[in-house]
Amino acid sequence: MNGMPENILGRIGNTALIALRKIAPANGARLWLKLESENPTGSMKDRMALAMIEAAEADGRLAPGGTVVEYTGGSTGVSLALVCAVKGYPLHIVTSDAFAREKLAHMQAFGARLKVIGSEGGRMTEKLTRDMVEAARIIAAETGGFWTDQLNNTDQLVAYYRMAEEIWSQTGGRLHAFVQSVGTAASLRGNAEALRRRDGRIRIVAVEPAESAVLSGGPSGAHKIDGVGAGFVVPLWRDDIADRIERVSTEAAKEMASRLAREEGLFAGTSTGANVVAALRIAEQLEPGAAVVTVLCDTGMKYLSKA
Repeated sequence: MNGMPENILGRIGNTALIALRKIAPANGARLWLKLESENPTGSMKDRMALAMIEAAEADGRLAPGGTVVEYTGGSTGVSLALVCAVKGYPLHIVTSDAFAREKLAHMQAFGARLKVIGSEGGRMTEKLTRDMVEAARIIAAETGGFWTDQLNNTDQLVAYYRMAEEIWSQTGGRLHAFVQSVGTAASLRGNAEALRRRDGRIRIVAVEPAESAVLSGGPSGAHKIDGVGAGFVVPLWRDDIADRIERVSTEAAKEMASRLAREEGLFAGTSTGANVVAALRIAEQLEPGAAVVTVLCDTGMKYLSKA
């Protein structure tokens, strides 16, 4: 049918942007949330998973019938599992019991094979990240599979350039700040680069866990904000990406995620909670009518077991 996507992958992107009604600064500035939960797996990671696979197909790194390998806290793995299921690639995922079990079950539902690395009390640490990376490297070497290697893969940036163009169009180019939490740093970096090409005055704000604030010079530590805060300065990070770095605690992120559900009807994970905490801080420093855009990274349905 005319105008209909060929398959579910055609539904990735073009997500809504909505203004928060009750969780808002008193000074008249506005907070806008990019609803990445509208993507097929409920996460913005659908964008980058598709971009990485398509780039590898285009240059021959991933041949028909080839195997894909990745380490992931969950959302990237679910997104890769969706893409690989549609395209017919076997997928090996290295993950951990530190992450929501809904994500692990979701990956398996799409047919992914999982290797689960034990954590220290369910917390995200630098050691856990590095153990997962090494396990993925070994599997890729043993299987000859294509390792998407999200911490180092710049192919995903184009996915976030597209996201930034959506934001620019949806705001009519009237935005003053963009706020995003840092996992691999790809989403912050891609959006930042594209938005700055449109308007160099837009403030870019990075968000990281207060308990492991390595980007802003703090020590590596343990936290429970899924999908962000690797515990070390990730390879895709650049010191000139952000005009400012905000530290948000796990507790504050959880409380804001809860408020978003109760007060706005928006069910999201803790990384989204951290985003909104930081975005509120920024909005409170701006003029009335200023617009701050941040991201609802994924649906809270992925975290019910952690509630």
